[in-house]
Amino acid sequence: MTFRALLIEKTADGQTVSLKDLTDAELMDGDVTVAVTHSSLNYKDGLAITRKAPVVRRFPMVPGIDFAGIVESSEHPGFKPGEAVILNGQGVGETHLGGYAERARVKGDWLVPLPAGLSPVEAMAIGTAGFTAMLCVQALERHGLSPEDGPAVVTGAAGGVGSVAIMLMAKAGWHVIAASRRSGEADYLQKLGAAEIMNSADLGDPARPLGRERWQAGVDSVGGNVLANLISMTKYGGAVAACGLAASMDLPASVAPFILRNVALLGIDSVQTPREKRLAAWTRLAEDIDHDKLAAMTTVIPLSGVTEKATDILEGKVRGRTVVAVGA
Repeated sequence: MTFRALLIEKTADGQTVSLKDLTDAELMDGDVTVAVTHSSLNYKDGLAITRKAPVVRRFPMVPGIDFAGIVESSEHPGFKPGEAVILNGQGVGETHLGGYAERARVKGDWLVPLPAGLSPVEAMAIGTAGFTAMLCVQALERHGLSPEDGPAVVTGAAGGVGSVAIMLMAKAGWHVIAASRRSGEADYLQKLGAAEIMNSADLGDPARPLGRERWQAGVDSVGGNVLANLISMTKYGGAVAACGLAASMDLPASVAPFILRNVALLGIDSVQTPREKRLAAWTRLAEDIDHDKLAAMTTVIPLSGVTEKATDILEGKVRGRTVVAVGA
């Protein structure tokens, strides 16, 4: 039996990316085999496919850092054939064959049951980006912050993490300031729940040690000067959840906000999130997501369209979330 997969192969000149037919014998070790129905396109997937960063650490590699599908066979006590499951992170698409294939074999401990109330398409419309956004929201809440404390700012607002973060925070009652360099996305961001729109170019210059206090909480997927400015303009006792480095992995900031304003920087990792927190985040997503807004921000493409879209997402041309219909 063969199945289709998008395969990254290493060559003398770099790497090639193409659709190939693979067999079960080429799958990696694991105790659960899944018939993959959907995946999604995340910024990290774009980096992997275009070689803009060394995401892939094993060749050949099927990219795709998340997927949804149906269990075909299982030696894991927690899953049985016919169950709907989702996976994100855990090194899939980096060191373990990923979601851009019609079949995957993985460790059952990496899987999460598809939450009640979510379809596979919706689960991947949320995907790693939305899962990360929820981890940011939960981290800010654990820090003791709430909408009553003041506004929240979200950078990379029109992207995957930003779009879902705006939706979740607005629903929770936050006054959300959406920071985006895409001037034409104001209507889109307001429909997601943003109360204010600001040009993120205003955050691109080197940060002052302490800027004017503007927000109590922040979600940042950009890094660099943008994150440094967010921190410098956070109000006393506030916090910023940092989950991405779309602009830079540098942090040219001062310690002043941390020691003079008691500001906290909360690091968010979605890859190795412990299972208990992973289950809690997906349960909360199923409860809090606005299905209509999620559908409005989602584009569905076939597996054959991933390579082209990978370039677009790195160039900031992808709005919201892109679901990959793996079997299409």
